[in-house]
Amino acid sequence: MDKAATLAWLRRISGDIASVTIKRLEDTLPWYADMPPARRSAVGLVAQAGITSFIQWYDDPTSTPWIAADIFAAAPRELLRSVSLQQTLQLIRVTVEVTEERVAGKGENIREAILLYSRDVAFAAADVYARAAEARGLWDARLEALVVDSILTGEADEELPSRIAALGWHGHGEVAVLVGTTPPQFDVDQVRRTARKLAVDVLIGVQGSRLVLVLGRARDDDHETDDDELSFLEIASRLEPSFGPGYVVLGPAVVALVDASQSARAALAGFAVARAWRSAPRPVEADDLLPERALAGDPLAKQTLIERIHRPLQAHSTDLVTTLWSYLDNGRSLEATARELFVHPNTVRYRLKRVSEVIGWDATGPREALILQTALILGSIGAADQSRRRPSQRRVPR
Repeated sequence: MDKAATLAWLRRISGDIASVTIKRLEDTLPWYADMPPARRSAVGLVAQAGITSFIQWYDDPTSTPWIAADIFAAAPRELLRSVSLQQTLQLIRVTVEVTEERVAGKGENIREAILLYSRDVAFAAADVYARAAEARGLWDARLEALVVDSILTGEADEELPSRIAALGWHGHGEVAVLVGTTPPQFDVDQVRRTARKLAVDVLIGVQGSRLVLVLGRARDDDHETDDDELSFLEIASRLEPSFGPGYVVLGPAVVALVDASQSARAALAGFAVARAWRSAPRPVEADDLLPERALAGDPLAKQTLIERIHRPLQAHSTDLVTTLWSYLDNGRSLEATARELFVHPNTVRYRLKRVSEVIGWDATGPREALILQTALILGSIGAADQSRRRPSQRRVPR
C-alpha cells in the first residue's frame, strides 16, 4: 500500500481508533473513569486530536512542532491542573498501543512513524507541563513575597488568608518568624527540604541582605504527637546554617499565621539591636533581647517587660519587688541585701526563689539580672508617669 492509500485508510478509521482508545482508557486507567464527565470529554478530545495530528504529521513530517502543540491546545486550561504529567504519558501510551494494534500488518514504515511521533508528543507534553510549572513557580514566588511583606509590615487585609491558602500552607497552630542575613549563595530548596524533615511549613522572604522565614507547624496528626514536636528554638537551630553570617533572631510564637506580624515585629526589633549583646547565641530569641530593644525605643519590648515582670511581682508582693531592687543595686550580693533589708540572707535567698517562680527569670544570672533591672526601671517610670497623669482628687465642700 502506497503512502496516499495509507493516508486515506488512516483517515477512514481515525474515528474508530478514537472510540476504541476511549474505551481502553476507561478499562485500564482508574483515574480516567473517576473523572467528571466534562473532564473525561476533554481528555477524549486530546486523544482524538493526537490521532488526527499523527495523520497530518504522517502526511508532512516537517509540521511536527506545530502539530504536537495543537494536541494539548485542544484541552481546556484547567485540565493541566487536574491531570498530571504521569497521567498524560499514560494517555499517550494507551493511544499509541491502540493505533499500533489497528495498523498491525500494514508495514514497518507506518509502525516506525507511530513510534517516532509518539516520542515527539511525549517531549511536547513534558514541555507543556514544564512551562506551566515554571509559570506557577514564578507566580507562587511573587505571591509568597507579597505575603511575607504583609506579615512584616503588619498590613494584613482580608485577602491574606486566601493568599496563604493559595500557597499551599499546611501549617497549623503556632507560628514564629525567624530573621537573619541572606547568604551569598542561598538555596531555597534546601531550606524547604530541611523544613519538611522538621515537620514545619515555611514561607521564605528574601529582602536584599535580610532573610525572613515564617515557620508554622505542619505535623501529621496520624503519625506524631505533641511530645514529638520540636520547640521553635530547636527548629531555628536546625535552620540556622541556611542563613548568612551575623545574628539570627527568633520572634515569639503566636497562635496563628494571621497573627505572625506580632512575632515579626519582635524578631526585626531584636535583629536591629542584636549586636549590642556581645555573647548573643545564634539563634537568639527576641525576648532575650528585651533590654536592648527597650533601650532602642521598642514600645513592644517595654510593654513586654512591664507586663511580664514588673506587674506580676508588684501584684504578688511588694517585698519581692523591694528585695529584687536591693539585690540588683547591691551587685547581686546576698549579704549586702540582707543588711540593707535587716533580714537573714536565707530570707533573701527564699524571696529570690519566689521571684523566679512568679516570673520565670532567675535574678542570680548576669544576663537575666539585666533583664529584670530594666523591667524594674521601666515599671517605676511607668508608675510615676501614671501617677502624674492621674487627676488629683479634691474634696468638694458640702
